[in-house]
Amino acid sequence: MSEVTTIKPPLTAKDFATDQEVRWCPGCGDYSILAQVQKVMPTLGIARENIAIISGIGCSSRFPYYMNVYGMHSIHGRATAIASGLKAARPELSIWIVTGDGDGLSIGGNHTIHLLRRNFDVNILLFNNQIYGLTKGQYSPTSEENKITKSTPFGSIDHPFNPLALAMGADATFIARSMDRDPKHLQAMLLRSHAHHGASFLEIYQNCNIFNDGAFEMFTEKSSKAEESLFLENGQPLIFGASRDKGIRLDGFKPQVVNLNDGYSADDLWVHDEADLFKAQILTRIFDDPREAHHLPRPFGVFYQAIRPTYEDMMQQQLEEAKKRKPANLNKLLRGNEVWDIV
Repeated sequence: MSEVTTIKPPLTAKDFATDQEVRWCPGCGDYSILAQVQKVMPTLGIARENIAIISGIGCSSRFPYYMNVYGMHSIHGRATAIASGLKAARPELSIWIVTGDGDGLSIGGNHTIHLLRRNFDVNILLFNNQIYGLTKGQYSPTSEENKITKSTPFGSIDHPFNPLALAMGADATFIARSMDRDPKHLQAMLLRSHAHHGASFLEIYQNCNIFNDGAFEMFTEKSSKAEESLFLENGQPLIFGASRDKGIRLDGFKPQVVNLNDGYSADDLWVHDEADLFKAQILTRIFDDPREAHHLPRPFGVFYQAIRPTYEDMMQQQLEEAKKRKPANLNKLLRGNEVWDIV
């Protein structure tokens, strides 16, 4: 009797959606991010049972309910710690951490920086809306100074975190930024994050239309996006503008906007190199308020990528070397030096 081979049809975005009602506020940027993740997942060629999404607490942290893969809605700020343990125990899994600017940079900030320095091969998606949305509109670690919220009625006096600069300081090996309202770019950054062997840190500008609407509209609206956003491409000069007539050159270590119609050419511009640690640090600091004059555009794309051994690879190598030096005898270990028989 001949065997019949059943060929499974390729997975689609619908295969990664669950039957759970998506419970975010209408118009929330999280809907777009969820849609792009669901579109990208089938292209990775990974079985759903080998994917895990770990989240903490916050609006973004409902993500595991809506993805038809393994997942865990964990505790506040601890998604990175739980994901680290899971990756150490099951290194073959594709692990995605979904967190927010409050969850990942406030109570979970310490865990985030240690995961990055250890370089576990996991993907961090940090949704940044510069506000606490789940708890109804308090200022967050990324809220701008003088931000008036329910918890800062006279304006915040805190200096905000710059997420990508923080990741650089923790020696992250992959740092990138995208936005909820540019689906194609976000999909490209998700693919780049997955392709990186090591800890990837992707900051996603996400609009909270209830408590902080329009925080990033200068970078997302058609009327201003081309002038205010700089999309990084490895090996390409930094050019932007609706007519692609503006560029950025370096005056020493200071970035400077020049007009390509005023005697400058692409040859005069800063050429992006994802492997350049020092220029990446300058890029993360291009963080001017777009409402001020003579400001620089906000960069999006891959800022920096480096190759460094991952924690789980080094741990496995260390265990193998230890076994060779001193072979383990579990029975001997359990019996110890003093044993007795019970009759």
